[in-house]
Amino acid sequence: MNLRNVIQRLLHKIAQDAPGGSSLRPWLHKQRGVTIGRNVWISQQVYIDELHPEVVSIGDNSTIGLRTSIFTHFYWGAQRSSDHAGPVIIEKDVFIGPHCVILPNVRIGEGAVVKAGTVVTRNVPAHTFWGSDSAGALATVSVPLTAEHEYAEFMQGLRPIRRRPHK
Repeated sequence: MNLRNVIQRLLHKIAQDAPGGSSLRPWLHKQRGVTIGRNVWISQQVYIDELHPEVVSIGDNSTIGLRTSIFTHFYWGAQRSSDHAGPVIIEKDVFIGPHCVILPNVRIGEGAVVKAGTVVTRNVPAHTFWGSDSAGALATVSVPLTAEHEYAEFMQGLRPIRRRPHK
């Protein structure tokens, strides 16, 4: 691990608990390489990817809620491959509620609101309230998501569970 990575990780740890959601925390993340617009609020305990902060962009007037995690990669231990990394773009005027998880290759459109506790796996259209109605089984896993299998294999092995409409 080179000195730059050590400094980025140290800044990340400081930013998680530092005061100043609209000042010090965004400034620390900018020093790590995150692109951050004006008037952005980053709550405490927000995780912004440690390995690829430079592919995260947060637009003007956006809010990132408490304990939200933003990931730009999926690596298994020492395995590193660019096909598991991708940008996260949060456009302007976005509100992300607390305890959300934003996964790689996601764009959250201008003016969108992401409901607390939501796992965002795909693009969110502009001016949309986004979140799941209820928790429940989504698919059957036939290939485990482990280091022994590629992410693409896992995705191909999913078998969607069809839900019946509520009456």
